[in-house]
Amino acid sequence: MITLDAVGGVWRYAMDLAIGLESESIRTLLVGAGPEPDQKRRAECARAGIELAWTDAPLDWLAADAAALDRVPATLERIAREWQADLLHLNLPSQAAGLRADLPVVVASHSCVATWWAAVRGSELPSAWRWQHRLNRAGFARAEVVLAPSRSHGAALECAYGPLRRLAVVHNATAVTPLPSGKNEMVLSAGRWWDEGKNGRVLDEASAAIAWPVVMAGALEGPNGERIAFRHAHAPGELPSSEMQALMRKAAIFAAPSRYEPFGLAVLEAAANGAALVLADIPTFREIWNGVALFVRPDDPNAYAEAIRQLAGDPPLRWNLAEEARCRSRCFTAHGQLNGILQAYGTAMLRHVPADTGDHRS
Repeated sequence: MITLDAVGGVWRYAMDLAIGLESESIRTLLVGAGPEPDQKRRAECARAGIELAWTDAPLDWLAADAAALDRVPATLERIAREWQADLLHLNLPSQAAGLRADLPVVVASHSCVATWWAAVRGSELPSAWRWQHRLNRAGFARAEVVLAPSRSHGAALECAYGPLRRLAVVHNATAVTPLPSGKNEMVLSAGRWWDEGKNGRVLDEASAAIAWPVVMAGALEGPNGERIAFRHAHAPGELPSSEMQALMRKAAIFAAPSRYEPFGLAVLEAAANGAALVLADIPTFREIWNGVALFVRPDDPNAYAEAIRQLAGDPPLRWNLAEEARCRSRCFTAHGQLNGILQAYGTAMLRHVPADTGDHRS
């Protein structure tokens, strides 16, 4: 049983994982929380033959306080019992806090308020949000395995929550198969731009000094009421997957200005499609793309404009970096990710101590 939401990248992660598990004859139930998925997402599940159940539980980062999440453990336990689950893969660590189900638990941290706050605001969580830290910490303690999508995010988690002795890194991957296509003189970027951590305003400001069109695809309004508007870049909003992939195939340059990024799936997809990369100089991007991208200071619009102009004006450099990034992208395959997840599941099942035994494994 795998939890997910329909707000960000966790939907893609969980769907691709479920499809991979089903190909290994492992029956999967996706259990959603937060704002409900649209009909396109539900149809995607139906086409893939994946079971989907949606609860009325909120996402922790949209909840007003800890009390709003009190019913989450009982809800998950009931569904797991009725569905006869053998293992729980929870994509919000807080969902494991207070969980009494006698099942192995894997929690995955794709992001969290504590690490976001440290990266974007440069300080500890304010007192009003510390209940999230407490619930996440309890969730990590309950899990037999804690997954992070990069070593950098794993380090950020341990900086925020202390040592996590059951931490494992399984890099994200893309199941999208790139198609041959000619490149256009276009700069593409993608993200949930309402999220301050995506740093969209900096790239928008840089766009004013770039001759090539800059397309910043992605949601401009979040479920928490946050909004953003751009003055210089073209902002088409959130696009269907097919349109986004078409842009990925056409864009000669992909820019990612994020100040906070636990992995960066859009960068991987762009690299796989042969785009040259201009990335914010943050630990995650250095870990994954060092040597095959141009890196710039995250909050310097002039640095983004200069790097993009350099690539636009130097086709051999652009082509070489694009090819090197494309080769690097082959390290992050859906097959490799699935194997890593299956290993984590096996480890969790070995570590799990059934309630009726006195065994204590570590």
